[in-house]
Amino acid sequence: MSQSSVQLRDSYQVFLGENYSGLKLARLVSFGCFKRGFDLTVASVSLILLSPLFLIVAGAIKLDSPGPVFFRQKRTGKKGKIFNMYKFRSMVADNDIRDATCNDKYTRVGKFIRRTSIDELPQLINVVRGQMSFIGPRPWIVEYWENMNEIERGRAAVRPGITGLAAAKGRNGLNVFEKIGYDLEYVRNFSFRQDVKVVFLTIGTVLKGDEVDAGKGRIHDDIKDLKKRNKREATKLKG
Repeated sequence: MSQSSVQLRDSYQVFLGENYSGLKLARLVSFGCFKRGFDLTVASVSLILLSPLFLIVAGAIKLDSPGPVFFRQKRTGKKGKIFNMYKFRSMVADNDIRDATCNDKYTRVGKFIRRTSIDELPQLINVVRGQMSFIGPRPWIVEYWENMNEIERGRAAVRPGITGLAAAKGRNGLNVFEKIGYDLEYVRNFSFRQDVKVVFLTIGTVLKGDEVDAGKGRIHDDIKDLKKRNKREATKLKG
């Protein structure tokens, strides 16, 4: 068995649990290999075909406000590995995403590319690099990972995605525990059929344009909720 297949097997055993079987494992490994091949091929072709759009968006961002074209941020990937995730910059260059005392400062172009999800297109680079997939649990900032319990970290058994079940179900209209629940559901039902389902759900969500922006305040609230939960669980164990 190849090294990549061994890594896939180890990841899948995180959520197979009592339902483990050699046949099911073989199917999961096969789908995982197919999925990676599909991601690499489609992402590479998409980067070439979308290069004119990339140039147009990049030019619009530069003309609209000073600063870099791309926004980079540390996110957690498969098995919690940290990587730089790319987006088109949708905010002013001096926006402090960790300052919860003020609202995010979007540019005029930024509001449009955020609403239409065009800002997510540079993540095709992450897909080519093998850090992400087209479909999977969204890669969150490191603070989320640091405050998850071991069960919740099972969402990282597969590569994170540009879109996923939680994003398709309600984007940021869901609370952090609902998002994690959908992510774990995706991992447990890892299959081609589920990926097709996520694609159609995502199209509907994007067309509606609802709940696109989580906002820095929402992110801080999510992390606070995780910390509170951890504190309650720690108190119960001591009691």
